[in-house]
Order: sequence, then C-alpha cells, then structure tokens
Amino acid sequence: MHLSVVVPTLNGRERLAASLDSLAAVAPDAEVLVVNGPSADGTTGMVRERDDVDVLVEIAARNVNVARNAGIEVADGDAVAFLGYDYRLEPGWFDAATDAFDSGAAVVTGPLRRSVRGGATSDGPERRQIADREVTYVNGRNVIFARRVLDELDGFDEYLETGGARDAAHRLAGMDVEVEWRSDLAVERRSEATDGGIEARDLGWKYRSLAYRLVKNYGLRPTVVSRTLRHAVADAAGTFRDVLGGEATPSSWASNGRDVVHGISAGTSEGLVARTRDRSVRRNPNGVSARADRAVARYDRRD
Repeated sequence: MHLSVVVPTLNGRERLAASLDSLAAVAPDAEVLVVNGPSADGTTGMVRERDDVDVLVEIAARNVNVARNAGIEVADGDAVAFLGYDYRLEPGWFDAATDAFDSGAAVVTGPLRRSVRGGATSDGPERRQIADREVTYVNGRNVIFARRVLDELDGFDEYLETGGARDAAHRLAGMDVEVEWRSDLAVERRSEATDGGIEARDLGWKYRSLAYRLVKNYGLRPTVVSRTLRHAVADAAGTFRDVLGGEATPSSWASNGRDVVHGISAGTSEGLVARTRDRSVRRNPNGVSARADRAVARYDRRD
C-alpha cells in the first residue's frame, strides 16, 4: 500500500506540528500533503521548514472540503487518508491501515479519542438506516479511502462548509461501498482545540448542510423531512431549556430559530438543484472535477 495523508489546516500551526510529528513517527513512509487555508499564524513557514512534508498546497478558501479536494488532486497514493490537523496518530494506526487494505478494504475509519483526566474518551461506529441504505458514517479527521473509490466519488462536495464527510458516507452507501470500522485505527486529540479550525459550525450552516445532503442524496421524501424536523425540534427544546435556566435569552432562542428555518430552506432548495445537476449515483456536482483553480501556490518536494 502506497499511502498519501492529506492534512487540511487553518491557523493551527502548533497543533499541526504535533500532528506531523506523529505522522513521521507512526507512518514514516507515507506521502504527507498539507493543505493550508489562508492562515495568518506562520503555518506556511513552519511547514516549508520541515523535511517530512512532501507537498504544501496553499488555498484561498476557508472550506475544509475544498482543502480535501485540493489534496486529492496532488496525492499519488493508491490509498488516501484524511487527518485532522489537531489529532495525532496512535502507535497502531499504520499497522491497522495496512492490514485493512491488504484485506481488500475500500474505506476505513476509526475513533477520534480525546484525552481527559484519568484516561481518554473514544467514540464508536455510527450507523443509520435511511430509506433503503445502511449508512456507516466516516470520521472526516480520520479516514482512509482506496484511490479508486475517491475517484468514483469525485472527492468531497464543496458546496458544504460542514458535513462533507457525512455527505460522503451517504454517497458511499448509495454506491454500495462498504465502510470498515477499525477500533485500532485511532487518533487522539490531547486537549480541546484553542487555535484555528477550517470548518464552520454555526447553527444556520448545520441545518443548511443537513437539509442539503439529505435532499441531494434521497430526494424530498417523508423520511428526509421527518429526520430534519426531529433534529430541529430537539435543538429548539434544548435551547428553550437554557432560556428557562437563565443560560440563554428569549431573543437568542428566536434568533436561533430563524437561523434554523433559513438553513433548512436554503439547504432544501440547493439540494434539489444539486440532485438535478448530478443524477449519477455519486451525487456530487461540486467535486474534484468541477474546477481546477483551488491552489494559490504549491510547494512540491517530489519535483
């Protein structure tokens, strides 16, 4: 297995350096590609001074899915991994990856662990039955794709500012591609991130992304509507409890409600447009092949 590892980052220099150190220790033979958003913290200089990064790609977009696709464009491996800039590989990660792909895996994902006092927390596989699909979600900060599968997917959907990995999981299920979960393919974040990220998390985009990816992948069917509304009602109830407890104001609750409604409306409309634009099983009108101008600059030690 020739492995490429793509690490998107934005204003996360110190945590990125620790992540790259773990890559050098655990997977020294992997091809390492850093895709840097418009950082203002000296990330570019730090990466260019390292001799264990094969390619640095600079992009102008503050969008993790654009960064992932920019990495796909230049990766040479027959397997391509995506790693969060603020996560470190655990010692058995590369052996787990090698074993999985030697056994014929198409996509492999594993836990994101977080250190806490007295130990570490860890997540397990997340699976959902949606319409006629059994969806196994992938961790976008810890996942490896066979290159042929990435090509079939045409990478990630760049319309999405958040939720791109979950969208990919829906599309993989639609293509009947199995996602393998490996508990030993683990990465760890030592503490909560305090420096920059590259992914939007506002409430409006949460629901815009949810509605978009469900409508794009499944159409405007009752299952999609009910699933979206269940999420919205749960969030509304949680915020209302905060109001009653004095932790939030009624005006903030109303503002959040407007964001949710607008997000669902916009995501539903754009999801229908995307479903029309790409009627193929991959459902990705905004993928790698859609454009060729992601990179502002590229520094390639392989040349």
